[in-house]
Amino acid sequence: MTSHQRPIVLVRGLIREKRHWGRFRELLQQAFPERTIVSFNVPGNGHLYRLKSADSVCQMRQSLRIQLRLQNVDIDCVDIVAISLGGMLAVDWANKFSHEVNSLVLINSSNAAFSPFYSRLNWRIYPSLLSAIFTQTTVSRQRKIMALTTNFPQQHQQVLCSWVSWAMQYPVSLENAYLQLKAAAAFKAPNKPKQAMLILNSRRDKLVDCSCSELLAKRWQADLKQHPTAGHDLPLDAPLWTVKQIQQWLNALSC
Repeated sequence: MTSHQRPIVLVRGLIREKRHWGRFRELLQQAFPERTIVSFNVPGNGHLYRLKSADSVCQMRQSLRIQLRLQNVDIDCVDIVAISLGGMLAVDWANKFSHEVNSLVLINSSNAAFSPFYSRLNWRIYPSLLSAIFTQTTVSRQRKIMALTTNFPQQHQQVLCSWVSWAMQYPVSLENAYLQLKAAAAFKAPNKPKQAMLILNSRRDKLVDCSCSELLAKRWQADLKQHPTAGHDLPLDAPLWTVKQIQQWLNALSC
């Protein structure tokens, strides 16, 4: 399979669904018009919200692999772009089924093998995070989540309206949020995937300390690109920059 035929798989993070890729996915498709771009929801999120979430990264990863094979897509080897918890699924996938993964782009992800828990989920935001989780109204909850994941909430009010609508359509239960958080906290992968890897992170990420990506890049000798002002949801805060980094890197790989 040539690089132009290889699918790009997008994997979102904690209590997010595939629609949360938003404008970024459209821009990525414009950058790679000849390639198929696919994304899925793990059980407990999106249209699978009625299912119980897995409490381990490997079980979540298996769900994505099964869904991928049910799609009418010619799949031999994929390029994965993943954010946060999604990056953990991607690393696990690459390590356990290396023949299925060509490359990895990890966005603001982390690894318990290298970073302490208070950096992987920044201790400074614990009160805000608990408030977001236990807030009763959907509007307030999504507004608080946005405050944690973007550094420019006033620029994303239209996006916030979409988040509220999606959360009302497919509400993530407290149990499923806990199980996904448990899976993320426990993820530990000391072994470097053999695939080419690009790590993107946000210097001003409030949710996950930027040192987590820096340590990943250092320990695994991976390429690292850092945005100076964006928040945790880098594809939301800086979609053009993020697409540009991925496009340049994947094009260089295929040369």
